[in-house]
Amino acid sequence: MFIQTEATPNPATLKFLPGKEVLADGTADFRDAESAAEASPLAGKLFAIPGVTGVFFGYDFVTVTKDEGPEWQHLKPAILGAIMEHFMSGAPVMASDGQARADRADQEGEFYDKADEEIVVTIKELLDTRVRPAVAQDGGDITFRGYENGVVFLNMKGACAGCPSSTATLKHGIQNLLRHFVPEVQQVEQVA
Repeated sequence: MFIQTEATPNPATLKFLPGKEVLADGTADFRDAESAAEASPLAGKLFAIPGVTGVFFGYDFVTVTKDEGPEWQHLKPAILGAIMEHFMSGAPVMASDGQARADRADQEGEFYDKADEEIVVTIKELLDTRVRPAVAQDGGDITFRGYENGVVFLNMKGACAGCPSSTATLKHGIQNLLRHFVPEVQQVEQVA
């Protein structure tokens, strides 16, 4: 098994491509070892590596975020080993209810006025077709959280969370795109 790695715009995050499907549907974002161990055997193994602070699963990639301590040259072999061992074992990436919990977490907390439903549908469609594929190439994801008084609230995950260029991506890229297609949008804000 050959696992490729790619740098991301976030220097604290590296993208790993195992050459296999990681998650068939959706994404999963883990920011602590406890939630990771419950929901995903693979994420639990990755958090067991000292220095790992975040794990994100996309369709065909895993992004790993590290703290400021160890350098990638020291962490990478352990991460590659954990990913390879996991896929070679045939174990599932997510625990049986882990993906369902990740999907519910994505949908919970969405807020918008029912009168704005048509605007929200357009925003979500633009995010799904124009933004998320580009962001996934950088090892991350952006999900809709809400819409209120012309402000779109988005959650950045994976390599996008904490990325130095994420503010520019939000303000100049996504905000301009949404304003162009949805005149009601005035600004875009990041939420956790």
